[in-house]
Amino acid sequence: MTEEIKTRQTAEETTSAVESGQQADTGSARYGAERKPMVSWAALLNEAVEKPGFIHEAYSRFHNYSLGNQLLALFQCFERGIQPGPLATFPKWKEVGRYVKKGSKAITLCMPLTCKRTKAVKQDDGTEHEEEFSFTHFTYKAHWFVLAQTEGTEYTPSVIPEWNEQKALAALKIERIPFEDLDGNAQGYAKRGRKIAVSPIAAQPFKTLFHELAHVALGHCDEGDLSDTETTPRNTREVEAEAVALLCCESLGLPCAVYSRGYIQSWGQGQAISERSAQRIFHAADQILRAGRNAEPTEAAR
Repeated sequence: MTEEIKTRQTAEETTSAVESGQQADTGSARYGAERKPMVSWAALLNEAVEKPGFIHEAYSRFHNYSLGNQLLALFQCFERGIQPGPLATFPKWKEVGRYVKKGSKAITLCMPLTCKRTKAVKQDDGTEHEEEFSFTHFTYKAHWFVLAQTEGTEYTPSVIPEWNEQKALAALKIERIPFEDLDGNAQGYAKRGRKIAVSPIAAQPFKTLFHELAHVALGHCDEGDLSDTETTPRNTREVEAEAVALLCCESLGLPCAVYSRGYIQSWGQGQAISERSAQRIFHAADQILRAGRNAEPTEAAR
């Protein structure tokens, strides 16, 4: 992993940590209960999109994990000189007849934890009572090992399912409608009511499809319809949607990256992608990719 995206320390206490089976020695990646490593998702995103082939490499190796975690694992493998490959926990490798080699350093990923709290709720009669509620907390744990860190029974990696547009539209509850815009510059548009359209003569139809799906997934259509033309002034929205399209196209090995990077640079106007936008971009891209291969999320990156 490069210097910009190395994990950094915070003083925030890790609550309700869930241990996932036996953990090998993690060296400097092991921290006390009072601290947890954090990752700059903006730096991870920028590093990934600037290196051609990295996103597809991560997707093809670690496709059962969220896109952010795939890239996080890939950079750690490259940093340590480990051959990237299928990723699993210590007990999962044991299940398939393989064992983690002695002294192996576990891969750190971001994992969601469901936490419960109680709060005082005031009733109509003025009395109060304690009510339990749940929320998701994200933390970083070193629980995973790649195939190259294990030995034992021969392992056959699973095949990546093809991405299917109809599955994705159904899973995301998005309707693709006929393209009716007369503007020759328009490649596609997204409308209220979770509807999208792609021009029948779009230069990059898949890139445009992912871009419009991203507008809906990111909530950009909540305040009005979006038509993507050369003069659209929505810089942040366009950068976010196109970054999602870039991640999706690169993950699936589609040759659209050079056009996406130019589009992002044009709309970004030299401004760095914020941490919050990077988190939203990873989440939307992961949601769209998973919807098309009809798989349930197992790990989430934020």
